[in-house]
Amino acid sequence: MYEQLKLDNQLCFRLYTAARLTMQAYYPYFEPLGITYPQYLVLLVLWEEDHQPVNVIARRLHLETNTVTPLLQRMEKQGLLTRKRGREDTRQRIVSLTRQGRALEEKAREIPDCLEQELSDKMEDINSLRASMPALDALIEGLAQRTKQ
Repeated sequence: MYEQLKLDNQLCFRLYTAARLTMQAYYPYFEPLGITYPQYLVLLVLWEEDHQPVNVIARRLHLETNTVTPLLQRMEKQGLLTRKRGREDTRQRIVSLTRQGRALEEKAREIPDCLEQELSDKMEDINSLRASMPALDALIEGLAQRTKQ
């Protein structure tokens, strides 16, 4: 067997598994709010800065607009946001939070701390994980550039 083909030697497997299990860990926090992890990510973008074009939201999340649009449509049906035509470019859709979407910010405020506490209970040094964020950002950026080519 080739060493490079052993599962235990795969960085991608660890990244995939960590992402999947992290999303599962969030589920109990999101269920009472009636949102999913991808919806939470959209809300994070809009809580930072409301009234964003769809393409800006997609770019921030490293997703294609055709992936984000159905997600936004579901969120609009839930009453969390609205999508309106842009004033300057009517082809553009501007996404804005509703009162209900804005109110979720207060309810979700504790989620990152709760999840970080849960993680720190399970691992000795959460700070080493935080310290890896710049390396992960560089990986994401490098992979994102690769897919644009």
